[in-house]
Amino acid sequence: MFEVIFLGTSSSAPTVTRGLAGHVILHRHYRFLLDCGEGTQRQILRSGLGFKRLDTVLLTHGHLDHILGLGGLVSTLARWENLDHIDIYGGRATLNRVHDLLFKVVFAGHRPPIDISLHPTRPGDVICADDKFSLTAFEVSHRGPDNLGYLFEEQPHRPFLAELADELGVPFGPERSLLVRGEPVTLADGRVIQPDDVLGPALPGTKYVHIGDVGRTDNLLEIVRGADALVMEATYTEEEGQMAVDFGHMTAARAATLARDAGVRHLILTHLSRRYSERDIRTEARAIFPNTFVARDLDRALRMDLAERQERHRRLLAVVSRSTAATWAESFLQALLATR
Repeated sequence: MFEVIFLGTSSSAPTVTRGLAGHVILHRHYRFLLDCGEGTQRQILRSGLGFKRLDTVLLTHGHLDHILGLGGLVSTLARWENLDHIDIYGGRATLNRVHDLLFKVVFAGHRPPIDISLHPTRPGDVICADDKFSLTAFEVSHRGPDNLGYLFEEQPHRPFLAELADELGVPFGPERSLLVRGEPVTLADGRVIQPDDVLGPALPGTKYVHIGDVGRTDNLLEIVRGADALVMEATYTEEEGQMAVDFGHMTAARAATLARDAGVRHLILTHLSRRYSERDIRTEARAIFPNTFVARDLDRALRMDLAERQERHRRLLAVVSRSTAATWAESFLQALLATR
């Protein structure tokens, strides 16, 4: 499961209630900062996240409302936080602007006290991958070259069926951990338990697609298809649809049409122009795709819903209730692993 924190949800200029573009995506031990408009570092503090382990930045494009906050943020990380490096990913044209901002302005004339690695990124590049998820860049059409979107996708996983493990006499402890990892175990009585004996059918992982500024969607349908959540801009309404085309931006209706045609579960709109109310954007989009939400600054999305949390807690409590005091902690951790 991914969690998205919206740090700024306005378009090219801030408002009283909306800052410039910035998001943090959390997944297990990973933290990704996606875009970094002016004022982002203060929003990070207001969100309660803090700066620890915030060492990977993903940039959608090089317009100032998406990168200008990097100067102050990197300066703060270099001088006040215990980080020894930061990795910044983006298109080549974007990173050229970032290079000038950081090395010709913020750290002009002296060596930065932090290792700054700029990674030119092309569509199709896999930025991060392990046995649980992958992060891939894809091409987006906006004004200027080298615009990117990002696809976060969990690998399919097979749930651990504690009831079957109980019936087979699999003890709590490392044996269950090995089975969750797909390794067979030999019990004390000599029986060999295979992972297939206690793992259910594969379930698809969460698919999260993030699109920054964008002027067309016909090339995005397959990338977005079946996403659990699509976050994208809605700078305009159809009333000013030609202006959206002229400036390479999206209307709420066109974003909703993409979500509908691609069969996504949730559409979350951001990057709102100050000329519209939140209701204007939401009403236009929901007329086409009802499961649309308009993000506000410091909103959090994609967290586990209530029913899922309740079911997870029920399974954890069922396991723990069968444990002795001596094995409680270990049983709880094993059950937590099994229900991830």
